[in-house]
Amino acid sequence: MLRKNLAVQIVAGFVCVIAVLAVLVCVIGYQRFTLSAEVQYEDCAYNTARTAATMIVPELLTGEIAGAEYQMRFKMLNDEWERLANTQDATFIYLIRPDKTDYNHIEFFLSVMNKSAHYERYPSGYLRKTSNDEYRNAYREICENGKNMATIFRDKGDSETGHHITVMIPVKARNSDRVDWILCVQRQMERLNFYRKSYVRHVAIAAAVILGFVLTVYGVYLGRLLIVPLKKIASEAMRFAGEHTEPESPLGKHITAKNEIGQLARTVDAMESQVLSYIDGITRITQEKEQIKAELNIAAGIQASMLPREFPVRKEFEIFASMTPAKEVGGDFYDFFMADDSHLAMVIADVSGKGVPASLFMAISKALIKNRALMGGSPGEILSDVNNQLCEGNEAGLFVTVWLGIVDIKTGNVKASNAGHEYPAIFRKGEGWSLMKDKHSPAVATMEGMKFREYEFDLKSGDCIYLYTDGVAEATNIDSKLYGTARMIDALNDTAGLKVSAEGVLSAMKKNVDDFTGEAPQFDDITMLMLKFYGEGE
Repeated sequence: MLRKNLAVQIVAGFVCVIAVLAVLVCVIGYQRFTLSAEVQYEDCAYNTARTAATMIVPELLTGEIAGAEYQMRFKMLNDEWERLANTQDATFIYLIRPDKTDYNHIEFFLSVMNKSAHYERYPSGYLRKTSNDEYRNAYREICENGKNMATIFRDKGDSETGHHITVMIPVKARNSDRVDWILCVQRQMERLNFYRKSYVRHVAIAAAVILGFVLTVYGVYLGRLLIVPLKKIASEAMRFAGEHTEPESPLGKHITAKNEIGQLARTVDAMESQVLSYIDGITRITQEKEQIKAELNIAAGIQASMLPREFPVRKEFEIFASMTPAKEVGGDFYDFFMADDSHLAMVIADVSGKGVPASLFMAISKALIKNRALMGGSPGEILSDVNNQLCEGNEAGLFVTVWLGIVDIKTGNVKASNAGHEYPAIFRKGEGWSLMKDKHSPAVATMEGMKFREYEFDLKSGDCIYLYTDGVAEATNIDSKLYGTARMIDALNDTAGLKVSAEGVLSAMKKNVDDFTGEAPQFDDITMLMLKFYGEGE
């Protein structure tokens, strides 16, 4: 029961938010503090290394002095470095020469440490194995890549060396660009660990004290401001959901606050009034919807009646077509008719958009194309004139993709124009089905005054043409995969060896598309038109 209490949930959420913020502040502060401290340690170690480098007498490194003078100069450098280590709090200052073959060994020239250090001091000429790859890479960067400084942070907990920083700089012989020596300065960072732990401890204590105080005040304030009014609102909402009647007294009379809670109470009152009105009007709305549906069904019947339903049986050709709209009415259409005694006009088109606007544009486009084709002319001329007419007053910006072909039923010659429509598929005897990738022109009604490309090809007896809209190629299954033209050509070729009519081929294609899409909804009109050409030879 406690888990379902709103006040407990709000307080728990508030505690979580404060806790997360406290952790974020602690983490960010911890990181920024650490970074700042590390930069300071690095700068100090680098300045110490630069100072130590200025104390080196180049002749000590090149062997130009020897004997007593060498010993004197060497001791002077040792004493100066020890004073520097103690004044600058440098744990370890040492000059080494790495083995440049593989950087696996280093040779010590001089090493000193401050009074509090407990490191082992390495004598001049001492050869030691390189600690690890991190140091090896740092030596290589300085000696081979000309890097002016390398920094290594080491945090080994309670190990011998502890938490420390090592800064390395190159040391060159006089009048030489080659780096043979590397000067290293190491500083311990125990104080950084101490201050970091202290920071975390103080932040945690402060966060706990602030959280306890805020929760006490916040709990009392929350109850009066939020919990009690919300309980009244919830109780009224449950009552209305069960009774659907007006309340004895509106919530606005009991909750008079001017904040969001008061607004919510007044909104619930208004909502109850509106719901009661909606219940009264829902019957009327349902009746209106039924009337609209009936009118759409009539419109669908009118649209279907505009498309050819009688498919002529002639010795020269066989033709069949089908259309399945995605909605009650659609924007696809097909048409075929004899332009004269020896020429068959075939049209398939797809209007942009769906529903009633597309269906109206479809009716106009179909009528204009047929009327203009019956007047004669080439496909390009027909589409050009229709385009100009459709552009007039086309404020909705609709357009239509069209494939128009005129077939000479005696010779098999086809003159065609493709205005942004899908590639037609063609069947050749002995070759099977394939896409005819013709040259496209823009869609009709996109711009006034356009010219449309034409092309022509010949059909022989037994050849076929399959025309379709994008509802076929772009049919989608429940996995969001497209049917595609490759699958379409395969399905057409599956019917090539069967002696089926044009109607049989389209039925097989529709079934193949339906099997592919399965239970997925149909998003676009599916329209197909097929011509089997026989010519005068049959």
